[in-house]
Amino acid sequence: MRYLTCTVAAVAVAAFAGDASARDQIRIVGSSTVFPFSTAVAEQFGVKTEYPTPVVESTGSGGGLKLFCAGVGVEHPDITNASRAIKDSEIETCATNGVTEITEVKIGYDGIVLANDKAAPHAELTIPQIYLALAKDVPVDGEIVANPYTNWSEIDPSLPDEPIEVLGPPPTSGTRDAFVELVMETGCEEFEEVTALDEDRMGEVCATMREDGRFVEAGENDNLIVQKLQANPAAFGIFGFSYLDQNLDVIQGSAINGVAPEYDAIQTGEYPVSRSLYFYVKNAHVGVVPGIEEYVAEFTSEDAFGPDGYLADRGLIALPEDEREEVRERATSFTPMGS
Repeated sequence: MRYLTCTVAAVAVAAFAGDASARDQIRIVGSSTVFPFSTAVAEQFGVKTEYPTPVVESTGSGGGLKLFCAGVGVEHPDITNASRAIKDSEIETCATNGVTEITEVKIGYDGIVLANDKAAPHAELTIPQIYLALAKDVPVDGEIVANPYTNWSEIDPSLPDEPIEVLGPPPTSGTRDAFVELVMETGCEEFEEVTALDEDRMGEVCATMREDGRFVEAGENDNLIVQKLQANPAAFGIFGFSYLDQNLDVIQGSAINGVAPEYDAIQTGEYPVSRSLYFYVKNAHVGVVPGIEEYVAEFTSEDAFGPDGYLADRGLIALPEDEREEVRERATSFTPMGS
């Protein structure tokens, strides 16, 4: 079976190489959080090189990896952005479809923020409070029940007497995956009623968002969430730090567990809802679709993802210097994952 998979992959790559003239423009899909960084690099790449500016689409991390892993050839994307690491199941899907060598490029850190309109009161929340506000089922008086909370003050009298309304990403989003892991699953573990459940039920109670209109899936367009927060000062939005950083004139980030979502706090991990950002390269397309090597070199240059690079101006939290050097070496040599 392994021999057959390798043979299919080799045939697919050979066929793709023979059809290279069908596309001379890099195609990139994936995370809405990484989208502004990738777009900035694509624009610089288009100016600095002889190649066309890459096409960058915001499809969500899960959606991008699904497209990326679908196969080798001009009809499939070359690169996918992700606001979480690729899953083992996605690697298996890639391999099944002939995508057998992938280079992982970690580009920096990001914080997931809970933001509201700047005209509204500044919020200070804890992770357990956010879990109680957004979970479908929650512990009340020793029982797990359908979430009864409609106002923040019902969770804690110190919180605003305002309706719970939170706009967030859909299940295809890496931001959603990371938010569930870092906030929902962490928050639920603070309640004995939840930790006493069997593993399957606990997983369901911790990870399932409420569906009664208090949590609203707002799609992959984080700019749209920012606009909706301005229209409704009582609402909160969930998105990456870069969107907060680019819109500080109109929105503000909530402190979580007493820590504000700021650059240094995210880089050190002090801010509790921090994560790594990535993009993945399909090695079979390198040297076939023109310009992939140069694009990766531009993205991993100090001028781009360094602490004083142009991506920092857009909200990217830089990796430490030694990690940047290691990432750059593996990325520009297209070292496959697992090597």
